[in-house]
Amino acid sequence: MGKLITTLQSKLFCFSLFYLFTSLFLALYVISSQSKCLFRSPAFNPIQPSLFSYPSSYGQHKHAISTTRSTCSSPVNFSDYWDVLKEIKHFGNSPQYSKRIVRYMQGNADSFGGNLSTHLRFSYFDHQNDSTEVPCGFLKKFPISESDRIAMEKCESVVVVSATFNDHDKIRQPRGLGSQTLENVCFFMFIDDITLKGLEYHGLISTKSSEYKIGVWWIVKVSKEDLYQNPTMNGVIPKYLVHRLFPNSQFSIWIDAKLQLMVDPLLLIHSLVISQNVDMAISKHPYFVHTMEEAMATARWKKWWDVNALKMQMETYCENGLQPWSPSKLPYASDVPDSALILRKHGLSSNLFSCLIFNELEAFNPRDQLAFAFVRDHMNPKLKLNMFEVEVFEQVTVEYRHNLKPSDVSIAKKLSMTRKTVRAEPDLLYENGSCCSRCQQYLATMWGESHQ
Repeated sequence: MGKLITTLQSKLFCFSLFYLFTSLFLALYVISSQSKCLFRSPAFNPIQPSLFSYPSSYGQHKHAISTTRSTCSSPVNFSDYWDVLKEIKHFGNSPQYSKRIVRYMQGNADSFGGNLSTHLRFSYFDHQNDSTEVPCGFLKKFPISESDRIAMEKCESVVVVSATFNDHDKIRQPRGLGSQTLENVCFFMFIDDITLKGLEYHGLISTKSSEYKIGVWWIVKVSKEDLYQNPTMNGVIPKYLVHRLFPNSQFSIWIDAKLQLMVDPLLLIHSLVISQNVDMAISKHPYFVHTMEEAMATARWKKWWDVNALKMQMETYCENGLQPWSPSKLPYASDVPDSALILRKHGLSSNLFSCLIFNELEAFNPRDQLAFAFVRDHMNPKLKLNMFEVEVFEQVTVEYRHNLKPSDVSIAKKLSMTRKTVRAEPDLLYENGSCCSRCQQYLATMWGESHQ
Protein backbone atom coordinates (compact mmCIF):
# COMPACT_ATOMS: atom_id res chain seq x y z
CA MET A 1 0.00 0.00 0.00
CA GLY A 2 2.85 2.40 0.92
CA LYS A 3 4.58 1.62 -2.37
CA LEU A 4 1.40 2.48 -4.31
CA ILE A 5 1.09 5.84 -2.52
CA THR A 6 4.74 6.66 -3.25
CA THR A 7 4.21 5.84 -6.95
CA LEU A 8 1.14 8.08 -7.15
CA GLN A 9 2.99 10.94 -5.46
CA SER A 10 5.91 10.68 -7.86
CA LYS A 11 3.57 10.67 -10.87
CA LEU A 12 1.74 13.69 -9.49
CA PHE A 13 5.05 15.45 -8.95
CA CYS A 14 6.16 14.71 -12.52
CA PHE A 15 2.82 15.96 -13.91
CA SER A 16 3.12 19.17 -11.87
CA LEU A 17 6.63 19.80 -13.18
CA PHE A 18 5.45 19.19 -16.76
CA TYR A 19 2.54 21.62 -16.28
CA LEU A 20 4.83 24.24 -14.74
CA PHE A 21 7.43 24.11 -17.52
CA THR A 22 4.74 24.10 -20.24
CA SER A 23 3.08 27.17 -18.74
CA LEU A 24 6.41 29.00 -18.47
CA PHE A 25 7.25 28.18 -22.08
CA LEU A 26 3.89 29.44 -23.36
CA ALA A 27 4.15 32.62 -21.28
CA LEU A 28 7.65 33.37 -22.59
CA TYR A 29 6.52 32.70 -26.16
CA VAL A 30 3.56 35.10 -25.87
CA ILE A 31 5.72 37.83 -24.30
CA SER A 32 8.42 37.54 -26.95
CA SER A 33 5.86 37.52 -29.76
CA GLN A 34 4.15 40.65 -28.47
CA SER A 35 7.43 42.49 -27.99
CA LYS A 36 8.34 41.87 -31.62
CA CYS A 37 5.03 43.21 -32.86
CA LEU A 38 4.31 45.99 -30.38
CA PHE A 39 5.27 48.85 -32.71
CA ARG A 40 2.99 48.09 -35.60
CA SER A 41 5.11 49.58 -38.37
CA PRO A 42 8.28 48.71 -40.31
CA ALA A 43 11.15 47.62 -38.10
CA PHE A 44 13.62 50.10 -39.61
CA ASN A 45 11.80 53.15 -38.27
CA PRO A 46 13.99 54.92 -35.67
CA ILE A 47 11.98 54.61 -32.44
CA GLN A 48 12.78 56.81 -29.48
CA PRO A 49 13.11 55.23 -26.03
CA SER A 50 10.70 56.07 -23.21
CA LEU A 51 10.81 59.82 -22.56
CA PHE A 52 9.10 60.01 -19.17
CA SER A 53 8.77 57.94 -16.00
CA TYR A 54 5.67 58.18 -13.81
CA PRO A 55 5.64 57.62 -10.05
CA SER A 56 4.22 54.20 -9.16
CA SER A 57 1.30 55.85 -7.31
CA TYR A 58 -0.08 57.34 -10.54
CA GLY A 59 -0.87 53.98 -12.16
CA GLN A 60 -1.00 55.23 -15.74
CA HIS A 61 -1.06 51.68 -17.15
CA LYS A 62 -3.75 50.21 -14.91
CA HIS A 63 -7.02 48.86 -16.28
CA ALA A 64 -6.26 48.48 -19.99
CA ILE A 65 -9.23 47.13 -21.94
CA SER A 66 -8.34 43.88 -23.65
CA THR A 67 -8.86 43.26 -27.34
CA THR A 68 -9.04 40.06 -29.36
CA ARG A 69 -7.00 41.56 -32.21
CA SER A 70 -3.58 40.08 -32.85
CA THR A 71 -0.72 42.49 -32.23
CA CYS A 72 1.20 40.93 -35.11
CA SER A 73 -1.36 41.19 -37.91
CA SER A 74 -1.52 44.87 -38.85
CA PRO A 75 -4.48 45.93 -41.04
CA VAL A 76 -2.75 49.19 -42.02
CA ASN A 77 0.54 49.69 -43.85
CA PHE A 78 3.01 52.45 -43.03
CA SER A 79 5.54 54.02 -45.36
CA ASP A 80 9.21 54.65 -44.63
CA TYR A 81 9.56 57.07 -41.73
CA TRP A 82 12.07 59.37 -43.49
CA ASP A 83 9.96 59.55 -46.67
CA VAL A 84 6.89 60.43 -44.60
CA LEU A 85 8.77 63.09 -42.66
CA LYS A 86 9.99 64.73 -45.86
CA GLU A 87 6.55 64.65 -47.51
CA ILE A 88 4.74 66.20 -44.54
CA LYS A 89 7.38 68.92 -44.19
CA HIS A 90 6.74 70.00 -47.77
CA PHE A 91 2.99 69.34 -47.84
CA GLY A 92 2.14 73.05 -47.99
CA ASN A 93 3.57 73.17 -51.53
CA SER A 94 1.75 70.04 -52.78
CA PRO A 95 -1.37 70.02 -55.04
CA GLN A 96 -3.37 68.38 -52.22
CA TYR A 97 -3.02 71.49 -50.06
CA SER A 98 -5.99 73.81 -50.59
CA LYS A 99 -5.55 77.55 -50.08
CA ARG A 100 -9.31 78.06 -49.53
CA ILE A 101 -10.16 79.02 -45.98
CA VAL A 102 -13.22 79.43 -43.77
CA ARG A 103 -13.90 82.87 -42.35
CA TYR A 104 -15.25 82.87 -38.81
CA MET A 105 -17.95 84.96 -37.18
CA GLN A 106 -16.66 87.44 -34.60
CA GLY A 107 -18.49 89.08 -31.74
CA ASN A 108 -19.64 88.65 -28.16
CA ALA A 109 -22.35 86.29 -26.90
CA ASP A 110 -23.68 84.80 -23.69
CA SER A 111 -22.24 81.38 -24.56
CA PHE A 112 -19.02 80.28 -26.22
CA GLY A 113 -20.87 79.18 -29.36
CA GLY A 114 -23.68 81.72 -29.38
CA ASN A 115 -26.69 79.42 -28.73
CA LEU A 116 -27.83 79.69 -32.33
CA SER A 117 -31.35 78.84 -33.49
CA THR A 118 -31.98 75.74 -35.61
CA HIS A 119 -32.77 77.79 -38.72
CA LEU A 120 -29.60 79.89 -38.34
CA ARG A 121 -27.34 76.86 -37.76
CA PHE A 122 -28.67 75.04 -40.80
CA SER A 123 -28.32 78.14 -42.99
CA TYR A 124 -24.52 77.75 -42.89
CA PHE A 125 -24.45 74.15 -44.15
CA ASP A 126 -24.37 75.18 -47.83
CA HIS A 127 -21.12 77.14 -47.98
CA GLN A 128 -21.14 78.65 -51.45
CA ASN A 129 -19.29 81.89 -50.73
CA ASP A 130 -15.88 81.84 -49.04
CA SER A 131 -16.44 85.39 -47.82
CA THR A 132 -19.38 84.24 -45.64
CA GLU A 133 -18.46 84.23 -41.95
CA VAL A 134 -19.36 80.94 -40.27
CA PRO A 135 -20.17 80.71 -36.53
CA CYS A 136 -17.46 78.55 -35.00
CA GLY A 137 -17.25 79.18 -31.26
CA PHE A 138 -15.00 81.77 -29.61
CA LEU A 139 -17.84 84.24 -29.17
CA LYS A 140 -16.49 84.36 -25.63
CA LYS A 141 -12.78 84.36 -24.78
CA PHE A 142 -11.26 80.91 -24.40
CA PRO A 143 -9.85 81.11 -20.85
CA ILE A 144 -6.21 80.00 -21.11
CA SER A 145 -2.94 81.76 -20.34
CA GLU A 146 -1.21 83.97 -22.88
CA SER A 147 1.93 81.81 -22.82
CA ASP A 148 -0.17 78.75 -23.73
CA ARG A 149 -1.85 80.68 -26.54
CA ILE A 150 1.51 81.73 -28.00
CA ALA A 151 2.83 78.16 -27.81
CA MET A 152 -0.26 76.87 -29.63
CA GLU A 153 0.11 79.41 -32.43
CA LYS A 154 3.74 78.33 -32.95
CA CYS A 155 2.68 74.77 -33.80
CA GLU A 156 2.89 74.66 -37.61
CA SER A 157 2.90 71.10 -38.96
CA VAL A 158 1.12 68.36 -36.96
CA VAL A 159 -0.55 68.73 -33.58
CA VAL A 160 -1.80 65.91 -31.34
CA VAL A 161 -4.53 67.09 -28.99
CA SER A 162 -6.29 65.54 -26.02
CA ALA A 163 -8.19 66.65 -22.92
CA THR A 164 -9.12 65.34 -19.50
CA PHE A 165 -11.46 67.25 -17.20
CA ASN A 166 -12.68 66.34 -13.69
CA ASP A 167 -9.58 64.09 -13.37
CA HIS A 168 -11.49 61.63 -15.55
CA ASP A 169 -8.46 59.93 -17.15
CA LYS A 170 -4.74 59.43 -16.71
CA ILE A 171 -2.28 61.28 -18.93
CA ARG A 172 -0.37 58.65 -20.89
CA GLN A 173 2.69 59.06 -23.08
CA PRO A 174 2.54 58.05 -26.76
CA ARG A 175 4.74 55.15 -27.83
CA GLY A 176 6.67 54.40 -31.00
CA LEU A 177 7.76 57.97 -31.72
CA GLY A 178 10.40 58.41 -34.42
CA SER A 179 13.68 60.16 -33.69
CA GLN A 180 12.60 63.43 -35.41
CA THR A 181 8.93 63.42 -34.44
CA LEU A 182 9.11 65.76 -31.45
CA GLU A 183 10.77 68.36 -33.68
CA ASN A 184 7.81 68.24 -36.08
CA VAL A 185 4.80 67.32 -33.93
CA CYS A 186 3.27 69.23 -30.99
CA PHE A 187 1.45 67.44 -28.17
CA PHE A 188 -1.13 69.45 -26.17
CA MET A 189 -3.29 68.23 -23.28
CA PHE A 190 -6.15 70.42 -21.99
CA ILE A 191 -7.11 70.07 -18.32
CA ASP A 192 -9.15 71.85 -15.64
CA ASP A 193 -8.43 72.75 -12.01
CA ILE A 194 -9.59 69.39 -10.65
CA THR A 195 -7.22 67.48 -12.93
CA LEU A 196 -4.44 69.95 -12.09
CA LYS A 197 -4.81 69.21 -8.38
CA GLY A 198 -4.61 65.48 -9.06
CA LEU A 199 -1.42 65.90 -11.07
CA GLU A 200 0.09 68.02 -8.31
CA TYR A 201 -0.87 65.40 -5.71
CA HIS A 202 1.13 62.77 -7.60
CA GLY A 203 4.10 65.13 -7.94
CA LEU A 204 3.83 65.34 -11.73
CA ILE A 205 3.67 69.15 -11.83
CA SER A 206 4.04 72.10 -9.50
CA THR A 207 1.23 74.67 -9.46
CA LYS A 208 3.87 77.31 -8.68
CA SER A 209 5.13 77.00 -12.25
CA SER A 210 3.71 79.25 -14.95
CA GLU A 211 3.94 76.47 -17.57
CA TYR A 212 3.28 72.75 -17.21
CA LYS A 213 4.72 69.82 -19.11
CA ILE A 214 4.48 66.05 -18.56
CA GLY A 215 6.67 64.05 -20.91
CA VAL A 216 5.78 65.05 -24.47
CA TRP A 217 2.55 66.77 -23.40
CA TRP A 218 2.32 70.53 -23.03
CA ILE A 219 -0.39 70.96 -20.38
CA VAL A 220 -2.95 73.75 -20.91
CA LYS A 221 -5.18 74.66 -17.96
CA VAL A 222 -8.66 75.83 -18.92
CA SER A 223 -10.80 77.86 -16.49
CA LYS A 224 -14.26 76.34 -16.84
CA GLU A 225 -15.94 79.17 -14.91
CA ASP A 226 -16.12 81.10 -18.19
CA LEU A 227 -17.24 78.14 -20.30
CA TYR A 228 -19.80 75.33 -19.94
CA GLN A 229 -20.90 73.70 -16.68
CA ASN A 230 -20.66 70.30 -18.36
CA PRO A 231 -16.97 69.22 -18.47
CA THR A 232 -17.64 67.03 -21.51
CA MET A 233 -18.84 70.04 -23.47
CA ASN A 234 -15.65 71.87 -22.54
CA GLY A 235 -13.72 68.92 -23.97
CA VAL A 236 -15.60 69.36 -27.26
CA ILE A 237 -13.81 72.69 -27.81
CA PRO A 238 -10.30 71.27 -28.34
CA LYS A 239 -11.80 68.18 -29.98
CA TYR A 240 -13.63 69.97 -32.78
CA LEU A 241 -12.22 73.50 -32.81
CA VAL A 242 -8.60 72.35 -32.97
CA HIS A 243 -8.15 74.25 -36.24
CA ARG A 244 -8.98 77.48 -34.43
CA LEU A 245 -6.86 76.78 -31.36
CA PHE A 246 -3.92 75.89 -33.62
CA PRO A 247 -4.44 78.18 -36.63
CA ASN A 248 -1.05 77.47 -38.19
CA SER A 249 -1.16 73.66 -38.04
CA GLN A 250 -1.70 71.71 -41.25
CA PHE A 251 -2.79 68.42 -39.65
CA SER A 252 -4.22 67.37 -36.32
CA ILE A 253 -4.93 64.19 -34.39
CA TRP A 254 -7.52 64.20 -31.65
CA ILE A 255 -7.13 61.31 -29.19
CA ASP A 256 -9.40 60.75 -26.20
CA ALA A 257 -7.50 60.72 -22.92
CA LYS A 258 -8.67 57.14 -22.33
CA LEU A 259 -6.43 56.08 -25.24
CA GLN A 260 -2.68 55.66 -25.55
CA LEU A 261 -1.23 56.29 -29.00
CA MET A 262 0.94 53.35 -30.09
CA VAL A 263 2.12 54.51 -33.53
CA ASP A 264 4.03 57.61 -34.60
CA PRO A 265 1.52 60.39 -35.49
CA LEU A 266 3.40 61.25 -38.69
CA LEU A 267 2.94 57.68 -39.94
CA LEU A 268 -0.75 57.76 -39.00
CA ILE A 269 -1.43 61.05 -40.77
CA HIS A 270 0.38 59.85 -43.88
CA SER A 271 -1.26 56.42 -44.00
CA LEU A 272 -4.85 57.36 -43.11
CA VAL A 273 -5.17 60.91 -44.50
CA ILE A 274 -2.52 61.88 -47.06
CA SER A 275 -2.28 58.53 -48.85
CA GLN A 276 -6.07 58.29 -49.00
CA ASN A 277 -6.40 61.92 -50.24
CA VAL A 278 -9.12 62.72 -47.68
CA ASP A 279 -9.98 65.60 -45.38
CA MET A 280 -10.59 63.45 -42.31
CA ALA A 281 -10.09 59.90 -41.07
CA ILE A 282 -12.15 58.32 -38.29
CA SER A 283 -12.98 54.79 -37.18
CA LYS A 284 -16.31 53.13 -37.86
CA HIS A 285 -18.33 52.26 -34.77
CA PRO A 286 -17.78 48.61 -33.80
CA TYR A 287 -21.52 47.83 -33.54
CA PHE A 288 -23.77 50.54 -35.00
CA VAL A 289 -24.32 51.74 -38.56
CA HIS A 290 -27.42 53.96 -38.21
CA THR A 291 -27.61 57.19 -36.21
CA MET A 292 -30.86 56.06 -34.57
CA GLU A 293 -29.13 52.95 -33.21
CA GLU A 294 -26.66 55.18 -31.40
CA ALA A 295 -29.49 57.45 -30.18
CA MET A 296 -31.39 54.50 -28.74
CA ALA A 297 -28.25 53.18 -27.04
CA THR A 298 -27.56 56.65 -25.63
CA ALA A 299 -31.00 56.69 -24.05
CA ARG A 300 -30.95 53.03 -22.98
CA TRP A 301 -27.58 53.21 -21.22
CA LYS A 302 -28.18 56.74 -19.89
CA LYS A 303 -25.19 58.24 -21.66
CA TRP A 304 -27.18 61.47 -21.68
CA TRP A 305 -29.68 62.19 -18.95
CA ASP A 306 -32.30 64.15 -20.92
CA VAL A 307 -33.98 61.51 -23.08
CA ASN A 308 -36.70 63.93 -24.14
CA ALA A 309 -34.02 66.27 -25.52
CA LEU A 310 -32.52 63.32 -27.42
CA LYS A 311 -35.93 62.69 -28.98
CA MET A 312 -36.25 66.33 -29.98
CA GLN A 313 -32.77 66.25 -31.52
CA MET A 314 -33.51 63.15 -33.60
CA GLU A 315 -36.87 64.47 -34.72
CA THR A 316 -35.27 67.78 -35.72
CA TYR A 317 -32.81 65.87 -37.89
CA CYS A 318 -35.47 63.54 -39.32
CA GLU A 319 -37.66 66.53 -40.22
CA ASN A 320 -34.70 68.10 -42.03
CA GLY A 321 -33.69 65.08 -44.08
CA LEU A 322 -31.74 62.61 -41.91
CA GLN A 323 -31.79 59.18 -43.55
CA PRO A 324 -30.58 55.79 -42.30
CA TRP A 325 -27.38 54.49 -43.78
CA SER A 326 -27.65 52.60 -47.09
CA PRO A 327 -25.22 51.73 -49.89
CA SER A 328 -26.35 54.89 -51.66
CA LYS A 329 -24.29 56.84 -49.09
CA LEU A 330 -21.05 55.20 -50.19
CA PRO A 331 -18.15 55.98 -50.06
CA TYR A 332 -19.32 56.89 -46.54
CA ALA A 333 -19.13 53.42 -44.97
CA SER A 334 -21.30 54.13 -41.93
CA ASP A 335 -23.33 56.85 -40.22
CA VAL A 336 -21.81 56.19 -36.78
CA PRO A 337 -18.13 56.73 -36.00
CA ASP A 338 -16.00 55.96 -32.99
CA SER A 339 -14.83 59.51 -32.46
CA ALA A 340 -12.16 58.73 -29.85
CA LEU A 341 -9.54 59.12 -32.60
CA ILE A 342 -9.90 61.76 -35.34
CA LEU A 343 -7.24 62.62 -37.92
CA ARG A 344 -7.68 65.82 -39.95
CA LYS A 345 -6.10 67.73 -42.78
CA HIS A 346 -6.94 71.33 -41.97
CA GLY A 347 -8.70 72.88 -44.93
CA LEU A 348 -12.04 74.22 -46.09
CA SER A 349 -14.13 71.04 -45.82
CA SER A 350 -12.75 69.66 -42.57
CA ASN A 351 -12.78 73.06 -40.87
CA LEU A 352 -16.36 73.71 -42.01
CA PHE A 353 -17.46 70.28 -40.77
CA SER A 354 -15.83 70.91 -37.39
CA CYS A 355 -17.58 74.28 -37.02
CA LEU A 356 -20.99 72.92 -38.02
CA ILE A 357 -20.85 69.90 -35.73
CA PHE A 358 -19.66 72.04 -32.81
CA ASN A 359 -22.73 74.24 -33.24
CA GLU A 360 -24.95 71.14 -33.13
CA LEU A 361 -23.26 69.87 -29.97
CA GLU A 362 -23.79 73.18 -28.22
CA ALA A 363 -27.43 73.22 -29.31
CA PHE A 364 -28.24 69.70 -28.08
CA ASN A 365 -25.61 67.71 -26.18
CA PRO A 366 -21.93 66.68 -26.48
CA ARG A 367 -22.74 63.21 -27.90
CA ASP A 368 -21.04 63.90 -31.24
CA GLN A 369 -22.00 60.59 -32.85
CA LEU A 370 -25.63 61.74 -32.99
CA ALA A 371 -24.94 64.83 -35.11
CA PHE A 372 -22.13 63.31 -37.19
CA ALA A 373 -24.04 61.88 -40.17
CA PHE A 374 -26.55 64.73 -40.38
CA VAL A 375 -23.80 67.35 -40.66
CA ARG A 376 -21.67 65.23 -42.99
CA ASP A 377 -24.53 64.44 -45.37
CA HIS A 378 -25.97 67.98 -45.55
CA MET A 379 -22.86 70.14 -45.72
CA ASN A 380 -21.48 71.54 -48.96
CA PRO A 381 -18.69 71.26 -50.08
CA LYS A 382 -18.67 67.56 -49.29
CA LEU A 383 -16.26 66.08 -46.78
CA LYS A 384 -13.81 63.52 -48.15
CA LEU A 385 -13.80 60.95 -45.37
CA ASN A 386 -11.87 57.78 -44.62
CA MET A 387 -13.95 55.68 -42.20
CA PHE A 388 -11.43 52.99 -41.40
CA GLU A 389 -12.11 49.59 -39.87
CA VAL A 390 -12.25 48.97 -36.13
CA GLU A 391 -9.23 46.68 -36.46
CA VAL A 392 -7.10 49.70 -37.41
CA PHE A 393 -8.30 51.65 -34.37
CA GLU A 394 -7.44 48.75 -32.08
CA GLN A 395 -4.00 48.34 -33.65
CA VAL A 396 -2.86 51.96 -33.32
CA THR A 397 -4.23 52.67 -29.81
CA VAL A 398 -4.63 50.99 -26.44
CA GLU A 399 -7.80 51.83 -24.52
CA TYR A 400 -7.95 52.19 -20.75
CA ARG A 401 -10.86 52.48 -18.33
CA HIS A 402 -11.71 55.89 -16.89
CA ASN A 403 -10.64 56.85 -13.39
CA LEU A 404 -13.13 55.92 -10.69
CA LYS A 405 -12.25 57.08 -7.19
CA PRO A 406 -14.43 57.08 -4.05
CA SER A 407 -14.98 60.81 -4.49
CA ASP A 408 -16.24 60.20 -8.01
CA VAL A 409 -18.77 57.67 -6.73
CA SER A 410 -20.16 60.09 -4.15
CA ILE A 411 -20.40 62.85 -6.75
CA ALA A 412 -22.17 60.49 -9.14
CA LYS A 413 -24.71 59.61 -6.45
CA LYS A 414 -25.37 63.27 -5.71
CA LEU A 415 -25.87 64.00 -9.40
CA SER A 416 -28.25 61.06 -9.78
CA MET A 417 -30.31 62.40 -6.89
CA THR A 418 -30.49 65.96 -8.21
CA ARG A 419 -30.61 65.22 -11.95
CA LYS A 420 -33.31 62.70 -12.73
CA THR A 421 -33.63 61.18 -16.15
CA VAL A 422 -36.09 63.15 -18.29
CA ARG A 423 -38.13 60.54 -20.14
CA ALA A 424 -39.17 61.08 -23.72
CA GLU A 425 -42.86 61.68 -24.28
CA PRO A 426 -44.12 60.63 -26.67
CA ASP A 427 -41.69 58.03 -28.00
CA LEU A 428 -39.99 58.24 -31.37
CA LEU A 429 -42.52 56.17 -33.30
CA TYR A 430 -45.93 57.03 -31.86
CA GLU A 431 -47.45 60.31 -30.82
CA ASN A 432 -50.81 60.47 -29.01
CA GLY A 433 -51.52 56.89 -30.03
CA SER A 434 -51.20 57.57 -33.74
CA CYS A 435 -48.29 57.01 -36.05
CA CYS A 436 -47.13 60.54 -36.86
CA SER A 437 -43.62 60.88 -35.44
CA ARG A 438 -41.24 62.79 -37.68
CA CYS A 439 -38.84 59.81 -37.50
CA GLN A 440 -41.46 57.23 -38.54
CA GLN A 441 -40.14 56.85 -42.08
CA TYR A 442 -36.54 56.71 -40.86
CA LEU A 443 -37.31 53.88 -38.44
CA ALA A 444 -39.40 51.98 -40.96
CA THR A 445 -36.56 52.15 -43.48
CA MET A 446 -33.97 51.21 -40.87
CA TRP A 447 -36.00 48.20 -39.79
CA GLY A 448 -36.63 47.17 -43.39
CA GLU A 449 -40.36 47.92 -43.30
CA SER A 450 -40.48 50.65 -45.95
CA HIS A 451 -42.91 49.89 -48.79
CA GLN A 452 -41.88 52.81 -50.94
